[in-house]
This record gives sequence, structure tokens and C-alpha cells, in this order.
Amino acid sequence: MTISTSNAQPAATPRAEALAAAEAPAPPAPAGAPRPAAAEVPRTVWSRFIILLLCLAVVMTTLAFGTVHAWALALFQLSAAAVVALWMMDAWRTGALRVSRNPLQLPLAGLIAVGLVQLLPLGAGAGLPAGSEPLLTLDPHATRYALVQLASLTVFFAAALAFLDSPRRLRVVVRTVIIFGFLLALYGLMQHFVNPAAIYFVREPKQAAPFGPYINRHHFAGYMELTLALPLGLIFAGAVARERVPLYAFASGIMGVALVMTNSRGGMLSMMAEVFFLVLVAGAVRRRARGEEPAEGEARGGRVRALAARLGVAFALVLAIFVGVLYFGGEDAVSRLFGTVNAEDPTTGRAHFWRGTWQMIKDRPVLGAGLGAFAAAYTAYDTSSGSYRLEQAHNDYLQILSDAGVVGGLLGLVFVAALFRMAVARMQSHDRFRRGVALGALAGCAGVLVHSFFDFTLHTTANALLFLVLAALATVNGRVEEAETTRRRRRRAGDHERGRIAA
Repeated sequence: MTISTSNAQPAATPRAEALAAAEAPAPPAPAGAPRPAAAEVPRTVWSRFIILLLCLAVVMTTLAFGTVHAWALALFQLSAAAVVALWMMDAWRTGALRVSRNPLQLPLAGLIAVGLVQLLPLGAGAGLPAGSEPLLTLDPHATRYALVQLASLTVFFAAALAFLDSPRRLRVVVRTVIIFGFLLALYGLMQHFVNPAAIYFVREPKQAAPFGPYINRHHFAGYMELTLALPLGLIFAGAVARERVPLYAFASGIMGVALVMTNSRGGMLSMMAEVFFLVLVAGAVRRRARGEEPAEGEARGGRVRALAARLGVAFALVLAIFVGVLYFGGEDAVSRLFGTVNAEDPTTGRAHFWRGTWQMIKDRPVLGAGLGAFAAAYTAYDTSSGSYRLEQAHNDYLQILSDAGVVGGLLGLVFVAALFRMAVARMQSHDRFRRGVALGALAGCAGVLVHSFFDFTLHTTANALLFLVLAALATVNGRVEEAETTRRRRRRAGDHERGRIAA
């Protein structure tokens, strides 16, 4: 068996013939014959099931209360094991194990390695209580569980990078995210107005502020940040036909209204950051696209007008979202949003959590207290009454430093830097849809990274999975780009259809 690797660089030659050949079933190779190259490896029914499982995981992890309970986490981990089994079946059928060379997988593998090191008996003399295991982690059980969860997420991420290998599959995953995000926003609004305290109208969680299927309204806001960016990216990149722009804008607007109705200030700030990011980056994307004539308004001397136009679109979108909030929720919706700020502590207690977390980081700076061990480690640094148990630091950046130390923080920094570098490179594609997907996916990731300064939305499995799916969409290589001849046929067919309708 050979290993079929996909290069991280976009393809420089037309791929229509290669894609057509890949769809055809491969005849059995005679004994001793060389295996097909990476570009010639045929697609199998097993690879189609992997894409199906990926789409189902995006949907089902969200509907299962964000996948934060033990039963839901177990099902998610079993689905990751099913992906591995299908992956092996695909390798057996084709004689080549498909893997991607995308470097974003390396920081995740490094973080898994950190967790494994934390489980080694190297903590003797580190001030641990008498009789406890001399491990680097303060909660071995939680670290093992976190490793299984991280490995499951990595499997889905690696599978997306390896098997998103055609324009059709790219469109399937993108449309799944957009349509599901829109339907989820509609359900969240309906549930909020009918019975805001009950999830699915039957379950009322105690000591929680639910929204939609989520127990934590801030995490629902984080999910909306990820989903609404994709249609906006397609619009700003000019990848949507003119007659479909209102449809995509309406879907984004409903998601934005649902986000604002959560009353999450971190979510609001992140949405504004997404829109600002799109306004700034979209112009550069459309100007630098290789081999494409400048779009209308982007010619020399018209860049200021083009920027003003994008700002106008962004302002109109934000205004429409707030008008929708006022229409659905009345003045109380906006007053509740800004009325939740406490003048004495605008962080709503987060500053206290962050001080304790910072002390944890200073005491264990290299490898941290252990992946998943925050709840057990924080009790020694909690200066409050201790009436409730703090599970997360309410800041993903501080928590990765407390859980995995400086090593984990550097791995996270490498992941973010590589994500932005690679996604910006993908935005230079000739394929408008590819550019729009890369722009929207990166904007969604950027929005959640802003939200991570104030919350722990990426510690919810559904949000972490969608974040990694968007990272894959933003950085997957040139196999998902349509050949120039295919794009021309699409444009001619669209022009013919519009002319027929007009006639």
C-alpha cells in the first residue's frame, strides 16, 4: 500500500480531465504494477460516506446540546472511529492511504503529544499531595478524556483535508453549513420567543441561560459567528449570482439577529469584527485574483469608491440586523443587551477567574496543569467562597496556557498564524467560489478567535468541530477549484438562463 498525499499548494494546471478520470472506476491493476499517483487515486463509496459523516457530525453535534454531555461525547468519539474505519476501507480499495500535507495538522498532533507527556510519571517533587501519582497533570482522568476528544476532532479535521478533493464536495459542505446555520437560527429565535427557558420546548436546564439547543447562550452566539460568515464571504468576494445575493444576505441577516438576541456582548463584538474583516480583506482578494479582469468599481482610481461601497453594504447589513432585533424583540431586547453590564465589574466576574488562572500559569509555565485539568487545578487558586465549581477559564487563550503551558500556547499560535497565511494564499484563486469560501471561512474563524478572549466557546465540541471544518475549507488545496473551462461553461449557462427568463 502506498500513501497518497495532497500537496498544500493550489494546482497550477487545469484539472477538468483529472477530475473526470478520478470519478470513473479504476480497473484492477495487475500484480506488480505501480500504484496510481495521488492525483489519479479514484474516489470510492467509502470516501463519500466520510463526507456524509462529516456533514452529519456538524449537524448532530449541534443538535445534541452542543455535545457537552457524556453520552453525546461518546457518540461523537464513536463517529470518529467510524471515519477511521471508512478511511482504512478506502485505502484498501484504492491501494493508497489518502493523507493531506496541510501543516495545520501538526499543531494538533503536537498538542496530543503534550497531553501524552503530561501522563508520564515525571512529576515527582513538583509539590503534589502525598500519595498522589507523580504525573505532570493534576487530573489524569480528565487529561485522558481530553486526549480522546482532541484525537476525535483531529480525525474529522484530517479527513476533511484529505477527502474534500473536488469542487462538488466543497459546495456540498459549504451549503450544508449555510443551510443548517440558517435553520438553526430560525429555531433559536422561535424557541426564544415561545419558551426561552426550555430546550426543544421540554427540557429546562437549571442554573443556565439556554438558547436554541445550547445550554449556554454565549456558545450559540459563537456558532452563529461561524455560520453567518460563509454567505457573507461569498457575497463580498462576488461569488454569488446577482439574483441570489438577497437570499444569501437574508440568511446572514437571520443568523445575525439570532446572535444579537442571545444578549452575548462577546458575540456582538465578534460579529462586528467579522464584518470589519470582510470589508478590509474582500477588496484585496478581488484585486489580486490572478488572471481575472478587475470587477466593476475596482479599476484604477476606483478603489476608494469600491471601499465605500463595501462599507455601505456592511453598514446596511448591521443596520438591518438591529432593525430585525427591534422588530422581533422590541426595545427591551436592546436595553437588556446593554443593561447587563455591571459598572463595578464589566467583565461579569471574569477578571477574578483570569487572576486565578494567571497564578496557575506562573506556577506551571512549561507544560501546564494538564489538558482538561483546569477544574481540578483551579480550586487551589480560587479566592472566592467556593460555592460553585469553575470548569473553564472563560478565556481560551489563558486556558491553553494553564492546561498546556508555554508549549501549548506556542502550538496554538503556530496554528493561527498558519491558518491566516494559508487562507490568504487560497484567496488568490481564479475560482470565485473558492475565493469566497476561503474569505468567509477565515472571517468566521477570526470572529470566534475574538470571542475566545471573553469566553470558552471553542471548548464546546460542536463549535470546535465547525471551527476546524471552516479551517479546512479555508486552506484545502487546489483540488477543489474548478477548471477555467468549467467556469466559462457555468457563466455561459447562467447568462443563457437569465436571457431565457427575461425573454
